[in-house]
Amino acid sequence: MLASIAILAFAGNSLLARAALADGAIEAGAFSAIRLAAGAIVLLPLIGARPSIKDAPGAVSLAVYMAGFSLAYLSIGAGFGALILFTCVQATIIAIGCWRGETLRLLGWMGIALAMVGLIYLLAPSSDPVNLGAAMIMSAAGIAWGIYTVIGRNSGDPVGSTARNFLLATPLVLPMLWLDSGLPSWNGVLLAMIAGTVTSAMGYVIWYKVTPRLGLGTVASVQLATPVVAAAGGVLLLSEPLDLRLMIGGALIVAGIFLTFAKPK
Repeated sequence: MLASIAILAFAGNSLLARAALADGAIEAGAFSAIRLAAGAIVLLPLIGARPSIKDAPGAVSLAVYMAGFSLAYLSIGAGFGALILFTCVQATIIAIGCWRGETLRLLGWMGIALAMVGLIYLLAPSSDPVNLGAAMIMSAAGIAWGIYTVIGRNSGDPVGSTARNFLLATPLVLPMLWLDSGLPSWNGVLLAMIAGTVTSAMGYVIWYKVTPRLGLGTVASVQLATPVVAAAGGVLLLSEPLDLRLMIGGALIVAGIFLTFAKPK
């Protein structure tokens, strides 16, 4: 149940970002800065220990994820973006797990391969191509989120660690404000604040709490449910098209979820 709540929060991030950025209500720099600052303010009473150098890797990976996430959603839809993001998250977490000796069985590797085929299919040239620049930026955000997930899984203090990461990551994204061409609207600020306080801060605390109970393979796979929720939300709430390409690519990626549930050796 905790994992399901976290997945809904992750999908909510994609929908809120796309709603704010696609309509021009706010630009990427302001959205990232307000999202992080709002989350930091909400979590500040729960910060626990004073921030230290040990929190730097988590803060940097969070800042990179937030920046890439916002920049990419200027040009791609919620469903496409979430599929690219969490396929790269899965690959990153599995790679780190293998490096640490937590290997998968054959079905697990087949699941990863199937998810990658789905991602390649999504990004392949077509009559309605995906913005490759935005896709690459979202891929970088996915790698950063995968690293952040692994760091949080081993933190031992999910609430305090998330609070410290938000606090330290906020000034790291402030230079993005120079890329913005104007001031955000109140609607854009509101969406960024909701993303920061609810779907980010609270969602990440829940995710940090549940990940130590799951194997890295399962942690990676469960997150691939997010694009399905985000794509459905994009169609229902943002009037985004549900084309055959998204359905086939999404089906291939989601099929990989079930295969990677094979228990590690």
